[in-house]
Order: sequence, then structure tokens, then C-alpha cells
Amino acid sequence: MPPAGMRRRVEAIPGTPLPYGILGGCTNVIDVTDEHELLGVEWMALGCSPVRDTDWCPPGESPGDQSPGESPGPLPGQKEFYPPIHEEADPVTIYAGAICSTIGWSYQEAIDHVRMSLELGEQQAVESAFMRYTLAPRAIDLTPSQGPVSIAQGVAALEGCLAEIYGGMGTLHVPTGAAALLGCCNIAYVDGNRLSTLAGNCVVVGSGYSAANSGPDGTPAPPGTAWLYISGPVVVRRGPIDLIPDNAGASIDRRVNTRRVLAERTYVPATTCTVCAVLVTTCP
Repeated sequence: MPPAGMRRRVEAIPGTPLPYGILGGCTNVIDVTDEHELLGVEWMALGCSPVRDTDWCPPGESPGDQSPGESPGPLPGQKEFYPPIHEEADPVTIYAGAICSTIGWSYQEAIDHVRMSLELGEQQAVESAFMRYTLAPRAIDLTPSQGPVSIAQGVAALEGCLAEIYGGMGTLHVPTGAAALLGCCNIAYVDGNRLSTLAGNCVVVGSGYSAANSGPDGTPAPPGTAWLYISGPVVVRRGPIDLIPDNAGASIDRRVNTRRVLAERTYVPATTCTVCAVLVTTCP
């Protein structure tokens, strides 16, 4: 036994954000240079309007029936035209705050602490907000009337839903608590710095999704189940980290001799076209 006495303060145990979260390889993360983008963005969606096929020749008529040099004329059938779909994304500001005694903890130490806390936990906060404010409210619920399905059945249904509406690669959103089940049926594999499904969709495994774990109506998943979502590609715009206050004196509450500091950052997470959801069982 070591001798009793005062403990020595050492550096905090460092942490690393989960590698396949929403700020990982699946997502286009943009550090904005125009602060107006942090107020929200809007755009005209690509890939959400259907692309149709048409018959080159009318039924019963062969291209050889036309005289040499004769124009085939207008294509048969009535073509459909679709207006571009307007989409938008709203900002969310996340923060980490710390309060401590002014004795033995300087302003710079407090600022360093909240900055590192924010950088470690910001991914989880963005995921939770993205599920609650974007994925869940927009989702089409594919859960059958008989209840939750296996994770393999759920992923198959989600990828089918996305493929029928959107023509490109999308993003599968999986709570961390269900991630281990992706390996049971070879649903996902490591592809460079990201996870991919056999169909080619990218997989975000999010601790923030586990924290929220809510369905399209906002109801939390029952025990033993999890909500999975799929969407189009994800783009996340983010601003700089703001440290508040910007001087030592303003951080002190002299009535109780405590120091308060805050680190915060604004994000604008966005996706496109459609969102589908399904409730799966996490009990093999």
C-alpha cells in the first residue's frame, strides 16, 4: 500500500470519437467560410424526380419502315415534367460547459477543458439532433403491422425504399447499440475509412442515435428494439468553436467564487430526397 496523502493531479485521460459516426467517412463535412450558411441553407434537390423510359418506336412499327433519311418524328407517348424539389436544413448549436472553483483552476485550463470536451462529444450531439429534428420527422415507417423485424430484413427494406425513390448511394443510420448485429449476416463491411453495405450504401454508426433511438412519431424504441433509418447522402456544415467568455475576468462569479466557461459550435446537418425508417429487434 502506498502511503496516504494528497493525490497528484495528472492530465485527463484522452478520448477518441467513434470512427464511423456522422462526422466520419460517410459524410461530407464542410467548414464554412460564409457565416450566413450557419443560419440554415436551402437548395433544389437532385435525383429526387423520377427518370422514365420511353419506347423509341410505336407498337407495330419497325424503324425499317421509314424511308432513308426520313426523320423518325416525335417520340411516341407523352413525356412527364417535374418541378425541382425545394429542400432546406436548419442549424443546431451544441455546447459543453464547465463550472469549477477559481482556486487551483485557471481560466486557460478551464477553456482547454471545455474545448476538448466539445471535440470529444460533439459527434454524439449532432447525431442525436439529426435523428430528432431531421430523420424522424421526415421518415416513411416501413415497420410491418406484426412488429419489429430482424436487422437483416430491416436493412433490406430500407435499401429497397431508398433505391425506389433516389438513384444514388445513400446513408444507413444505425444506433451503436445495434451495430454489432451488422456482422451477423455480413450486412456491412469496412471500406477504407467507412462502413458500406453490399448494396453500396454508406453506414453511419452513431452513439447519438442510440441516445435518441426514437421512431418517426418521436416515441422511443421499446426495450430490445432499435430504430434504423436510411437517407440520401449527408452533408454537414459547421462553424468554428466559440469560447465564452473571451477573458478570464468575465468567467468569474465573484459572489460564490466560481468560474464558468462555455464552448459551443453551430452545425447544419442536411440530407436529400427521402428518409425511410424501420424498427428492428436487437435480440438475435
